[in-house]
Amino acid sequence: MYYIGFDIGSSSVKAALVDANTGKSVASLSEPEEEMNIIAIQRDWAEQDPELWWQYVCAASKRLVKENSITSDQIKGIGIAYQMHGLVLVDHDLNLIRDSIIWCDSRAVKIGEQALKTLGEDRCLNHLLNSPANFTASKLKWVRDNEPENFAKIYKFLLPGDYIAFKFSGVLNTTISGLSEGTLWDFKEGTPADWLLEHYEIDPNIIPDAVPTFSKQSILSETGAKESGLKAGIPVLYRAGDQPNNALSLNVFNPGEVAATGGTSGVLYAITDDLEAKEGVKINNFAHVNHTPEHSSIGKLLCINGAGIQYRWLKNNLNLETNSYQTMNSHASKIQVGSNDLQLIPFGNGAERMFNNRTLGTHICNLNLNKHTRSHIFRAALEGIAFSFIYGLEILKNDNADIKVIRAGNDNLFRSEIFSNTVATLINQEIEIYNTTGAIGAARAAGLSDGTFEDFGTMITKNDHVMTYHPLQNRDDYKEAYANWKKELNRILINK
Repeated sequence: MYYIGFDIGSSSVKAALVDANTGKSVASLSEPEEEMNIIAIQRDWAEQDPELWWQYVCAASKRLVKENSITSDQIKGIGIAYQMHGLVLVDHDLNLIRDSIIWCDSRAVKIGEQALKTLGEDRCLNHLLNSPANFTASKLKWVRDNEPENFAKIYKFLLPGDYIAFKFSGVLNTTISGLSEGTLWDFKEGTPADWLLEHYEIDPNIIPDAVPTFSKQSILSETGAKESGLKAGIPVLYRAGDQPNNALSLNVFNPGEVAATGGTSGVLYAITDDLEAKEGVKINNFAHVNHTPEHSSIGKLLCINGAGIQYRWLKNNLNLETNSYQTMNSHASKIQVGSNDLQLIPFGNGAERMFNNRTLGTHICNLNLNKHTRSHIFRAALEGIAFSFIYGLEILKNDNADIKVIRAGNDNLFRSEIFSNTVATLINQEIEIYNTTGAIGAARAAGLSDGTFEDFGTMITKNDHVMTYHPLQNRDDYKEAYANWKKELNRILINK
């Protein structure tokens, strides 16, 4: 028997099967072969057709069953992870009204900023744990103000994962975690934040009913089963946004545990049970997958836009004998900690929230043409990205997050010993590396919800643990290098 998991991204839909006895990943795949198109009618807009997500879910589901020679009778349940903050609108006939306004669309930024000013920072941070910002509630307000004909048709709004669950089952619902990612959950009251929608002059009745993240949320309808190639009656057992789900995939549930990703951008997601938000602009605070009104579990999310993109840029633009990260890492390993006083500031991928949405850009500092080589540049790049993670962790600590262990996926940055050793040594904590994906995590979460995977942490460690980075002894060298990097960063911040 198996559980099936889906991860609905903006570039592709990933799907995975896990064994219901062991939790071991059996197979993974993605649809389509090339990245999905993002519709950008105007600058800073980003939309997608939710029906395409469903088509690729169905294609992936049918492929998993066929290519692994199983039958849909062997699927015990479904888990869904999805791109966060998107807005999907359906009418009274449960038909789509318009394309989804997805996570990277920034048309509602000013709406959220004005709401924060009008409602007051204290009220928003104490109740929502966030600024309304550019999240789902503000996107709804944009539709109200700019597309009155579409707005008049709205029966319910959904998040991307809610829509996929609806297509499977014909049932409209959401989760507390999902509402929190749209700034539509009041943590003080333990209820949907009707008052925010009322401020936006929107009827709160368009909020779907909330079901527990781990529960029998719905079952496959005959239509959903026929289109997906699965069997009617299979339960949808779990649903969460991609970042909370990534944390679950890495067995991050408790205060002091941090999930990290290091790709084009970097993400730090720290768990706390403290319902306080001091850094509500720099950090997002969402209900984690195990949050309930009775037991607080908050994921503090800090995103670093300019991270691995810098290292990729160097790989693509320097004349390497072999165009690979391994070659770069080999060159960098020949250089001592601190890169001989060369610093790279990696924030060249747009505005950075941890600097209050300022655009700092990429900077090369203290380059000496007589002593620095490309090997120094590679080392300084890895160190600079690692230092940006340390800077982010300091912000998280200032917002009452404890840091006891970091768990990360086995992606490009964390494969680098220089990067991972730098972070582990400076925070004086271990970094555990796991080989998993969001789709595998969603499938396992369905098993956790079903009561099958009781010892969840041990199962993940047994199946996925790759290695652990430990703090190095020469911590003073790393502290000095970080202090020099931070000095250059502060100089840039003053002059911007």
